[in-house]
Amino acid sequence: MCLGENGIWIYTLSLTILLHRITSRSEDDKQDMADVVVLSKTIVRPDGSDSDRVKIHLTPWDLFFLRSEYPQRGLLFPKPDPETDIISQLKSSLSLALKIFYPFAGRLVKTEHDKAASFLVDCDGSGVKFIHASAKTVSVSDVLEPVNGIVPEFLPRFFPANGVKSCEGTSESLIAFQVTELRDGVFIAFGYNHMVADGSSFWSFFNTWSEICSTGVDRNKKFPPLLLRGWFLDGIDHPIRIPISETVSPSSPVASSSLLQEKLFRFTRRNISELKSKANGEVSSDDRKISSLQAIAAHMWRSIIKNSDLNPEEVVYCKLLMDMRRRLNPPLDKECFGNVVGFATATTTAGEMVSNGLGWAALQINKTVGSQTDEGFRMFAGNWVKEPKIPNHVAVSNSVIVASSPWFNVYGNDFGWGKPIAVRAGPGNTSDGKLIVYPGIEEGNIEIQTCLSSHVLKKISADAEFLEHACVV
Repeated sequence: MCLGENGIWIYTLSLTILLHRITSRSEDDKQDMADVVVLSKTIVRPDGSDSDRVKIHLTPWDLFFLRSEYPQRGLLFPKPDPETDIISQLKSSLSLALKIFYPFAGRLVKTEHDKAASFLVDCDGSGVKFIHASAKTVSVSDVLEPVNGIVPEFLPRFFPANGVKSCEGTSESLIAFQVTELRDGVFIAFGYNHMVADGSSFWSFFNTWSEICSTGVDRNKKFPPLLLRGWFLDGIDHPIRIPISETVSPSSPVASSSLLQEKLFRFTRRNISELKSKANGEVSSDDRKISSLQAIAAHMWRSIIKNSDLNPEEVVYCKLLMDMRRRLNPPLDKECFGNVVGFATATTTAGEMVSNGLGWAALQINKTVGSQTDEGFRMFAGNWVKEPKIPNHVAVSNSVIVASSPWFNVYGNDFGWGKPIAVRAGPGNTSDGKLIVYPGIEEGNIEIQTCLSSHVLKKISADAEFLEHACVV
């Protein structure tokens, strides 16, 4: 009888363990269950051929991204009417949008000069890559509600330019698209060459494309001509020649991306208001005002450093990609097409960061943002051409990099069957400490797709002080 009871107990325990393993396995399988089938690959070219063949010389700020991978983003949409041929509509409207934003349809041209090389964009109308794919085993909820809040492992398969670097624009299209039909939705993803355009220019293009598509492809509608930033090379000889050694990417990255994980954090309007108020309340200087984004970036930076187990004397950085259009003299129109971003870098030590509060961290960011001026931007260009150095864009230790913007018009894009219900970042320049900032779907919210070492992400996800002003999406 005792054996029988023990046998029942052992059987019950074994069954419990088995069920737990099955449940855990099913959750893991769900992360990797996407059966993505590529249905077609085509090249979409600009509508008509009456535009001039423009050649765009690249600036130091463009060439800075020569070794970087294409930034990739994707929008999740509701399922359209099954009777609607969305692929045909998307292609025809894309063709019209490319006629307006013609640099995207060109190719990068590399010219070698002895031990140096120069690059330009030839707006030759070669066209852009367009992939149509299907993933009927994936639902909208799988993207919106991943297991443990971790960005699902299947998501990279929805993007069209994984691993493509800017220097490969000689043969790769300068922008690429993938439309993946899900069980109950559509995911439209893209990757673009950062030497040709920044986020501001890209979203302007994307907004135009969706407008053309939703209005029925009106070929008679007149859009404003594209504004190119032609004056950037004043005082700088061009084409700029770069040592061949600076155009070759390293054979292997410094750190393995397999040790990294991604998770989305949401800051509600209330969270943002509280952080901004707290940061400004801790800053005594009367001539400085901490912005909402600066307060959020400081909260993220401080929390990441606190949970990274660094020695107090270790130097830490917070790098922000900034749109410089309105900071230049004279300022550029906000719609000016091209890549006009600068880097603002705040520097301190891990010890100083941990021993000081939110306001102090936000003030370091505020100061470096305020120091980005027309004079400094031009000085960088003048010095850079004398000795060009192109970063490898691999993981940089102890750095937080803040990219994208909560002010991009992401959720206003309606191709004719409804506005987006989510935005996600794809593979591209993935590094420990990369923060991709989006507007939230609810007005006033901000979401951050965070890439961190798995052990740091686990600690920050359980940090009560951090979660007081943020939540896992």
